[in-house]
This record gives sequence, structure tokens and C-alpha cells, in this order.
Amino acid sequence: MKKLLFTALLSLFTFNFATAQAYSGNGDQKVSLGFVPWGYGTGLTAIYDYGLSDLISIGGGGEFYFSGKNEDKDNFYVFGRANVHLGELLNMPSNMDLYPGLDVGFNHGLGLGAHLGFRYLFSDNIGAYIEAGSRGSLGLLIQL
Repeated sequence: MKKLLFTALLSLFTFNFATAQAYSGNGDQKVSLGFVPWGYGTGLTAIYDYGLSDLISIGGGGEFYFSGKNEDKDNFYVFGRANVHLGELLNMPSNMDLYPGLDVGFNHGLGLGAHLGFRYLFSDNIGAYIEAGSRGSLGLLIQL
């Protein structure tokens, strides 16, 4: 039974692989929901990105921390961000994208950060992401 379920899921992902696009340029919209294992603390994040061109997206988000380095300070981080999408330039499959980015935010003072992210779409609308840098997160990606 496990083999049948695995084969069915693999077939579903393979079927949708042909049309999934991790970054489609101008007008591309993504929402990411994830877990934050490091940065200002451990917690959850929500991020929105909007494509401005074939290479650049902007967005914003927030993080809520369950625990952190500064327990007596704010347990959130609100930020704006910009990414440069390299998937097409690096000839990656269309369902994958590699992107460096910068963010500016607020957590009991101004925060500046940088990250390197990777997205992988399983289907036209659902995927996974990971970002590492001054803060980090990983989780679910939803194409709007």
C-alpha cells in the first residue's frame, strides 16, 4: 500500500512538473509560510513577493518569535525585501529558482539583512522554499 501511495504522489508531482514555474517575472506573486530556526529568535514567518521584472521582485513580511536572543524585547520582525532571481540565468529547470536578496525591517530598532533563497515547485501552485543568511526560514510556498 505504501508503494502504491508513493507511486501515485510521485506521478502527480511529475505530471505537474512540466508546467510549474518557480519565478515567472513581472506580476509573479508568491506567499511563503514557514518556520524560522535562527535570526532574532525561533518562530514563524509569512512573506509576500511580487515580481517587477524578469529578474527583480519586491515584497514584505513578518516574523513572530516564540523565543529569542532578547527575551525582554519585541518578539516580532516586520520587513520589506528585494530579490534577484537567477533561475533562468543559471539555466535551472523552470520549477526551481535561486535568489539572493536584501531586507530592511524593524525589531526594536532598524534591522538590515541579506539572504540566499531557493524555491522548488511541486505543482503549479505549491512548493517549498529555504532561505539562509542573517535570518533563515524554510517552509511552504504558494503561487497566487
